[in-house]
Amino acid sequence: MDFCSIASGSSGNCIFVGTGQTSVLIDAGISGKRVTEGLCAIDRSPKELDAILITHEHSDHIKGLGVLARKYGIPVYTTDGTIHAMLDQNMLGKVDASLFHAIVPDEEFRIGELAVHPFHVSHDAADPVAYRLRCGEKSVAVATDLGYYDDYTVERLRDLDAVLIESNHDVNMLQVGAYPYYLKQRILGRRGHLSNDNAGRLLGEILNDKMKAVMLGHLSKENNYEALAMATVCAEITEGDNPYKAGDFQIRVAKRDVPSELIAV
Repeated sequence: MDFCSIASGSSGNCIFVGTGQTSVLIDAGISGKRVTEGLCAIDRSPKELDAILITHEHSDHIKGLGVLARKYGIPVYTTDGTIHAMLDQNMLGKVDASLFHAIVPDEEFRIGELAVHPFHVSHDAADPVAYRLRCGEKSVAVATDLGYYDDYTVERLRDLDAVLIESNHDVNMLQVGAYPYYLKQRILGRRGHLSNDNAGRLLGEILNDKMKAVMLGHLSKENNYEALAMATVCAEITEGDNPYKAGDFQIRVAKRDVPSELIAV
């Protein structure tokens, strides 16, 4: 399996997962042009895409979806609640209704060689999910936009070969920053976003001997920066109650405007 972050951050998110025969995007929260350029950077094309999996309806996850679906006729998979939220708010423009496929959290489905397992996350959206994808014995996951995690989350992220996990904000930066009070409370709440500290704690619970790569994603432009996210997450892993140290793994930050290197698992 190939795994690549085309873009990840509060301004737009788009992740590629592919095999020799199957290619999908998780979210399309950047322009269609940027998606195309990102795919070209890893020698792929939007014409090859078998599906786009949508986590939820916020603009930083669907900005380019309408353009891509219309131009290339790409099937779109997401929950029924997310489909209705996108269509009711006319967020995509005119898209052929036959391209939308409703999925159910914790009910696995297949797209070509990929087995896709959507699972619930806690976020202020209609019916948000994260995704775990498997091909043979290899599995990767993308889990962002979750206000908190629990045993349910941990169980669905066990035994992965690679993961992109949200490391959205530094709590202190957010608290003393310029955001209005209501927005700070939203981000810090149980339907908001995962902090650097909690990202590190979650990773401490899901790291395993076969984990090949960890990407920290969905960083806030205003309330975080790469070096701080890395330092905080690595400290939580190394000092946490787990058998690993951060140096045991390849941990990197997914860029907001530059594709990551292609990770093969």
